[in-house]
Amino acid sequence: MTEPALREFALKLLARREHARVELERKLAARGASSEEIEAVLDDLAAGRLLSDERYAATRVRARGARYGNARLARELRAAGVEGELADSVLAGAGDELARAAGAWRRRYGSAGLPSDAAERARQTNFLMRRGFSDETIRRVLRGEHENE
Repeated sequence: MTEPALREFALKLLARREHARVELERKLAARGASSEEIEAVLDDLAAGRLLSDERYAATRVRARGARYGNARLARELRAAGVEGELADSVLAGAGDELARAAGAWRRRYGSAGLPSDAAERARQTNFLMRRGFSDETIRRVLRGEHENE
C-alpha cells in the first residue's frame, strides 16, 4: 500500500472517531503496510494535530465515564495504547467516581432501592464491579452515602 493511500485510509478512520496512535497503527498494519510507512504517516498526522492520544483519551472517558468506573476506563485506555501517566491525568478529570457509580446504580436499581438481603447485595455489588468501580465506592453506594450528597 502506498503512503498516500495509507494516509487516506487513516484519515477515513479518524473522520469516524478519535483513535489512539497504537490503535491506528494496528489498523494500518493490518492493511499490509510496512512499519516505516506507518510511522511516517502517523508522525505526519500527529504533527498536523489530526492524531492525538490526549484527545482520544479525553473523548473516550467523556463518552463512557458516566457508566463505568476508573478501573475499567483505565483498562480500556491501556488496551488502546494510551500511556499510564496520560490515562491517569485524564481519569483525574473524569469527575467524582462516587457520583458516577451512584448514577449507574440508580439507573439500574433506583426503583428497587438499597439491597435488603445478602443475595440482592451480591447482585448489586457484582453489577458495579463489572462496571469497574472501586470497592470503596461500591460500599459507599450500597450504604446509601450517595444520597446525602
